[in-house]
Amino acid sequence: MYLSVIIPAYNEEKRIKETLKSIDEYLRRQNYDYEILVVSDGSKDDTVSLVKSLEPEIRGLRLIDIQENHGKGFSVKKGMLEAKGELRIFTDADNATHISHLDNFAPYINEGYGVVIGSIAIQGHKVASGSEPLWRRILGKLGNLFIQIMAVPGIYDTQRGFKLFTAKAATDIFPKSTIDRFGFDIEVLALARKLGYKIKELPVDWKNDPNSKVSLKSYFQVLTETILIRWNLMTGKYD
Repeated sequence: MYLSVIIPAYNEEKRIKETLKSIDEYLRRQNYDYEILVVSDGSKDDTVSLVKSLEPEIRGLRLIDIQENHGKGFSVKKGMLEAKGELRIFTDADNATHISHLDNFAPYINEGYGVVIGSIAIQGHKVASGSEPLWRRILGKLGNLFIQIMAVPGIYDTQRGFKLFTAKAATDIFPKSTIDRFGFDIEVLALARKLGYKIKELPVDWKNDPNSKVSLKSYFQVLTETILIRWNLMTGKYD
């Protein structure tokens, strides 16, 4: 199988159907085989039943139903390790970045990159008007300076929910990951660097959902987890 699309989902009954149909519409036009894995992270709403009901019409759709909530990082890890594709990408349930960006991402795999990530911090990106509040832009830039110093220098946006991995990179990186929530993006990129994988950062079009689950508390959690990642790197925990 060529491609696996992993979508972590927690209480996404309002957004998941539209996202799945958008992804399905794009993938049906491609000349390769694929699967779409929705990983429900202990959803309490109708996410699970809704995804199951869509299986007959969404080609390659598969549900992974985790009974208890662990966090986005846990869900992505579960999906990456159960996926079968030669390429494995995770994308957010709100469809903030359209799957068609794969057209620009995949060629870099042939250039030797093991990880290709979406970014709104480098030239060429587009952010939909009003979708990224001022407080998020300011905290994002300040937070990234800290993240670069502590864990992944030279990567300007670690937090976009649109990241592509080769199967080998995924199976090398994700078994070593330890962080279950929002700091997991930083950890997997730090692990990719440690394991010698080349990372390409590419601009994407981004439309943030006003109902995003990212809060002010999430930013401070990420910074705390970044310190933990630095400690793990220094003490050899990932060896």
